[in-house]
Amino acid sequence: MSKYNAIKTEIDGYIFASRREAARYSELKILEKAGEISDLELQPQYPCTVNGKLICKYIADFRYTSVKRGNVVIEDAKGFKTPVYRLKKKMVEAIYNIIIIEV
Repeated sequence: MSKYNAIKTEIDGYIFASRREAARYSELKILEKAGEISDLELQPQYPCTVNGKLICKYIADFRYTSVKRGNVVIEDAKGFKTPVYRLKKKMVEAIYNIIIIEV
């Protein structure tokens, strides 16, 4: 059992940190097969650098393209938002000018 009671779950050979993340992956795979999203990626990384120095890396859960809107969507399946997560999320959104959707 993990620190936040998340249960690791395996689907399609991928091990997800929680059942919530695994369930969202299953939903996204259905949307991809239906043609509503494309280019589904797992665990995309966003390095956070300040003045040329790597401060940290933010690893999102999913990144994909919404076919209808034509935009890239970054998602994080969160049950508990730690202070470190909140800080990294703010940094990534500011550095990359993106919005991270929490599901």
